Amino acid sequence: MRVNPLIQFMKQVQGKINSSVYASLQGQSSPQHVAFLRQLQKEMKVEESLTIPFDDLNVVVFDLETTGFFPEQGNQILSIGAVKVKGGEVQCEDTFYSLAQCTGELSPEIKELTGIDDSDLQHAPPLSKVLVDFYEFARGHVLVAHHASHEKKFLQHYNWKLFRSQFKHRIVDTSFLLKIVEPESNLVRLEDCCEHCDIPVTDRHHALGDAKMTAELWSVYVARVQELGLKNLRELYERLSR
Repeated sequence: MRVNPLIQFMKQVQGKINSSVYASLQGQSSPQHVAFLRQLQKEMKVEESLTIPFDDLNVVVFDLETTGFFPEQGNQILSIGAVKVKGGEVQCEDTFYSLAQCTGELSPEIKELTGIDDSDLQHAPPLSKVLVDFYEFARGHVLVAHHASHEKKFLQHYNWKLFRSQFKHRIVDTSFLLKIVEPESNLVRLEDCCEHCDIPVTDRHHALGDAKMTAELWSVYVARVQELGLKNLRELYERLSR
């Protein structure tokens, strides 16, 4: 049976997560952090963003660098990078970037991939503070990421681990737009998608560098889905469900 992507998406944004596995690891949250997250959740209007015209939709495009792919197995968030996009226009100067404290030593592979060294993390803030700062930066915006399941999994995990709070932010995946505009395309990697759109590939595997490239990609494909007659996220997900 074919799963309706719109229904699947709405289930995902509820942030359901298994709460049985999380022991304390790093950056214990303060009561102020928990209170902020609860207030943020009260402010959220998940449904409202579905009908905002793309020309008026404000998003925060973001990327995480992590020590691996499985937060439930102890992989950690090393850094968060983000940039705002208003309508389809990337706000290159309106950015967020932070390293986060990490327990244990980084593997040689992660050091080579990200350019982050153990010494870079010695004075980094705890992840609880980094997340709260990031959510403050993204307040009132829809989140966007490239192949967002990775980011969503880590934010779900650490929201519950640090704040005992479900992750309820909407994350729109850039791959959804690619599927509509170029359904026969098999592009997956961010650098391949960027090269396909003549977007310069710079600072790959740096959280802010990847966020900026993803923002440019979002801008290109939002324009293209509008050319196909789609006016907002609701119409985007309805098209995906066909």
